[in-house]
Amino acid sequence: MTAAAAYLSSTSFAARTAALLLAAAITGCASTKHDSITTGSIPKVSTASLQSMNATELANTERSIGAAYAKDPKNKAIGLQYANVLGMTGKNAQALAVMQQVAIAHPADREVLAAYGKAQAAAGQLEQALATINRAQTPDHPDWRLYSAEGAVLDQLGRSAEARQKYRMALDAQPNEPSVTSNLGMSYVLSGDLKTAETYMRTAASQPGADSRVRQNLALVVGLQGRFSEAEEIARRELSQQQADANVTYLRSMLSQQNSWAKLADKDGKPKSTSTN
Repeated sequence: MTAAAAYLSSTSFAARTAALLLAAAITGCASTKHDSITTGSIPKVSTASLQSMNATELANTERSIGAAYAKDPKNKAIGLQYANVLGMTGKNAQALAVMQQVAIAHPADREVLAAYGKAQAAAGQLEQALATINRAQTPDHPDWRLYSAEGAVLDQLGRSAEARQKYRMALDAQPNEPSVTSNLGMSYVLSGDLKTAETYMRTAASQPGADSRVRQNLALVVGLQGRFSEAEEIARRELSQQQADANVTYLRSMLSQQNSWAKLADKDGKPKSTSTN
C-alpha cells in the first residue's frame, strides 16, 4: 500500500471525504429553476452565490430566509433554500427538521424528496436517505442527479461497486457532466486508488461546466499524492483571493489530518518530488 493509500485508510478522513462527495452530489438535485426563491422580500440566492459568501454573509442570509420560513413553513421554495443554507452552515439536524416539514407539505414532489434525501444523508441517516432518493426516482423518466445522489450515499455506506454503477448510469443520461465525473473520481479516492481518481478528476475539471468544487476535489487528489505546489495552484484557479485562500486552507486541513503535508514536504515547505508512475 502506498503512503497516500495508507493515509486514506483513516476512518475520520474517509468519512470527511465521503461527506464532501455527498454534499456535492446531492446539491445538484435541486439545481433547477427553483434553486432560488422569489417570494416577498427574500432575494434570489443561487447555490453558487451561497458558496462564495463569507461567514457573516451566510449568517445574514440564514436569518433573512429563516424569518421567511417561520412565516410560511409550507412554502416549498423557501423551505428548500432555508435547508440548503442551514446545511452550508453545518446545522444538519435543523436542516433535516425543515425538510421533514416541507416533505409533509409536498409528499410527492420529486425535488422536495431529493432535498429531503440530502438532509437525511447529511444528518447521518444514510439508509433512510437511500430510500427517499429511490422514492424520488421514476424509472420511466429517470433523473441523472438522483442517480448521482444515490451513488454518493452508497459510497458513504461503503458499497463502492454499486455507487460507481449509479454514477455511470448518471453519465449515460448526462454525458460528460463534471459533477458526476468528479463524484466517480472521489469514489476512487475513498478506496485509495489515487491515480484512477486523478484521471476522472482531470476529465471533470476540463469540462466547460466544472465549478470550484470540482477543482477543489482535483486539488485534493493531487495534494494527497504529494504534489502540493500543483494542488495549491489548482485550488486558487479562477477564484477571488478570499475564495482561493479558503480553498487552500481547507486543502491543507484535509491533508494535515493525515500528517501528509509534514511528511511529504521539505522543511522549507516545498514538496518533495514524488513519482506518479
